[in-house]
Amino acid sequence: MKIGKLTDDELKEHIFKHISNCRKEVLKKSDIGIDTAVLDLKDDLVVLSVDPITGTNCGIGKLSVNISCNDVATEGATPVGILLSVLAPPSCELKDLEEVMIEASDECKKMNIDIIGGHTEITDAVNKIIVTSVVVGKLNRNSVLNKKLVKNGDIVCVSKYIAMEGTYIVTNEKKGLLNLTETEIKEIDEMGESISIVKEAMLAKENNVKFMHDITEGGVYGALWESSEFLKKKFIIEKERIPLKKVSKKICSELSLDPYRLISSGSLIMVFGEKDFENFKSKCEYENIKVTNIGYVAEGSGIEVISEVNELIENTTVDELYKIL
Repeated sequence: MKIGKLTDDELKEHIFKHISNCRKEVLKKSDIGIDTAVLDLKDDLVVLSVDPITGTNCGIGKLSVNISCNDVATEGATPVGILLSVLAPPSCELKDLEEVMIEASDECKKMNIDIIGGHTEITDAVNKIIVTSVVVGKLNRNSVLNKKLVKNGDIVCVSKYIAMEGTYIVTNEKKGLLNLTETEIKEIDEMGESISIVKEAMLAKENNVKFMHDITEGGVYGALWESSEFLKKKFIIEKERIPLKKVSKKICSELSLDPYRLISSGSLIMVFGEKDFENFKSKCEYENIKVTNIGYVAEGSGIEVISEVNELIENTTVDELYKIL
């Protein structure tokens, strides 16, 4: 394709036709001749998050929506709108860009959010499609999470299973290297449809959650470390309790990856008081969302993982995913 912005006709035919409005807060969205979006959030606070998708080309439209929406949801905010910047190399075809938009639009419809703007351009500055998303969320000003409420003895829990996103990406990037059954492939495809944590985050907010952090690059160990640093508290974690699917364990073993340090969107770290955790877990069971108590908050700093050989976890800066990409 020619370097530069897409033509108006290309935008209309391959990009804009996949965008629909469903949110009453969106008064105006980007269009031909309009480079801004206008939202009316009344008296709510605005919560923003931005994320690029750089580690894979697999399902990037879907990932771009979910990753930033997850970040906003960890503050207890409801995602309202998303802006997408799509940079593609000259070797890209219009159908590739359209596929990104279809994926993104489908995810937005599922989550009841609007694509309110963005940018699409062909450039030789990249060698694969790079999607960057900015999500706008709204939060009742009386619902801001307060880390000062976190106390020693509070329960540390996670939703669903760790390493789901990593398992999904690794499988699609290295399919020829893996010996998988049809049942395992189906299970992995289902993981790719389970990377949103918005639903459990909203349930957690309703049940007095004290802190939330989604598990992304660096895996569960990285997310626990970041949470500990932010809260200025120590986490005591039982490794055997951390939920990991057998197929994820199998794939990580075959490729010599550590699943506890593998990108894990779809799983959410939360901190609750004991009674509130039991109420939350009951609500999640009703919604068929798995929640697991993996440890507790203690005085101090850092992460102590209890297993056959106890570990003190250091900061995880590089995700295991990059070992195989």
